[in-house]
Amino acid sequence: MRRKLYKYRECNSRTLEMIVSDKIFFADPSTFNDPLDSKPNLFVDISVENLRNILHSLVRQRVSAELSSAAAVMKYSGPKTQDRIRRRSQRAAEDILAEISYNSGGPAYEMDDPEKYLLAYEIEKELLKRYDKGVFSLAERATCPLMWSHYGGQHRGVCLGYSVPDDVSGDLFKIDYGGKRLVDASSVAAMLEKKSGAQENVDGAVLLRKSLEWRYEREWRLLGTRGLQDSKLELEEITFGLRCTDVERYVIVKSLKDRGRPIKFFQICQQHGHFSLSKTPLDTSELCINYPRRARYIYEVFRDVSISEKPVRYNSTDIMEETDEATDSRSGS
Repeated sequence: MRRKLYKYRECNSRTLEMIVSDKIFFADPSTFNDPLDSKPNLFVDISVENLRNILHSLVRQRVSAELSSAAAVMKYSGPKTQDRIRRRSQRAAEDILAEISYNSGGPAYEMDDPEKYLLAYEIEKELLKRYDKGVFSLAERATCPLMWSHYGGQHRGVCLGYSVPDDVSGDLFKIDYGGKRLVDASSVAAMLEKKSGAQENVDGAVLLRKSLEWRYEREWRLLGTRGLQDSKLELEEITFGLRCTDVERYVIVKSLKDRGRPIKFFQICQQHGHFSLSKTPLDTSELCINYPRRARYIYEVFRDVSISEKPVRYNSTDIMEETDEATDSRSGS
């Protein structure tokens, strides 16, 4: 059985585009609401010389990739271009190391080994530059009150239920809550040497750890190219929040009527006497009876009546005469 995961969303144009066009948005981790998310610190468990080698490799690889991309755009690919890219990348790495060596000898850093500190700091920055992947965050539950309040527009939004095809499971990872946001320098060195399992260890430290306080989210992360992409997941169901309007429900239900793969619709419900939530199937037929509506239709219903029934006009004399006639009839006159 394929795993089902959920995405809480506000009701807005981007959400409607995701639903109708079957797309998902891979966010830049630097935009996450938790500033400590995807911001690891380096744990120095190797020598300063090895730190220099790590930083040199990271800078050289980054600059080489940037220059190669620019050369491809300009259609430069000859041996002279490749040699220039190699020399410029090497020079960029050496310049950073020289700057760190110079700054570490100054009075600004009052610590035992300022060079180690500066090298670790630059390696942390290079690691973040290295990760250009986007993240599509998902949750295990569709009935979490905190998730509805924080990510579902305070119940004015929706929760999209996706199943995970087998060919996507390799890009899907569960968040590890608690512990420390540290990545071992030795693991980074092993990654650069392409040792088995080292890349996964660093990826996990950078992208898949969060503070214990966030554990209520039960988050999973799908990694992919940043930006709006065709969905790798299969949209199976949509659950509407407690405050989602009938018009918003109707628009979403109607927009998916002719979809090749039917979608199930649910409504979040309160539990009597409890703070927990549940979801029940939504009766979409009732929505389609009430919408779309036309406000001036009511005038057309009574148009013939208004033409045939002319209003009766009274003056003060008519009213007095009618009153006298009514009094005489009651007295038997």
